[in-house]
Amino acid sequence: ASACVIHWRGFRVAPLVCYDLRFPVFSRRREGYYYDLLLYIASWPAARRHAWRTLLAARAIENQAYVVGVNRVGKDGNGHPHAGDSVAHDFLGQPLVELGDEPAVATATLDGAALTAFRERFPAHRDADRFTLLP
Repeated sequence: ASACVIHWRGFRVAPLVCYDLRFPVFSRRREGYYYDLLLYIASWPAARRHAWRTLLAARAIENQAYVVGVNRVGKDGNGHPHAGDSVAHDFLGQPLVELGDEPAVATATLDGAALTAFRERFPAHRDADRFTLLP
C-alpha cells in the first residue's frame, strides 16, 4: 500500500488502489500519514459489489475522512462484469454522490472546515492502536 499524500486545493489526498480497500491498516490515518480524502481507483467486480459499497463507507467512518471510490463499468477483457458503483462519502460515511453501472461524471463538494470541526469535536483517532507497517 502507498503512503503517498498529494496536496490538492487545500486537501491532503491519499490515492490507493482497489485491493487496498480490503486492508484497513493500509488506510489508517497515523503519524506521518495524515489526509483528508482517501481516493480508491478500482476494477472491482460486480460479484463483490456489496463489499465495495460497505468497505468504502467503513473507511470514511473509521478514518474520519472523505472517501471517494471510482470503479469501472462494463465487462473487462476476460468477460467479468464491473458494476461501477462509484461514490463519494463524507467523513460520517454518508454518500454525497452515488453512481450506477453506466459511464457517468459527477461532482461532489467537500467541506474542509466541516471535516476539521468534526475531528476536533470527536477526536477518535487519538484512541487508535499504535503500529508500524514494515516494508
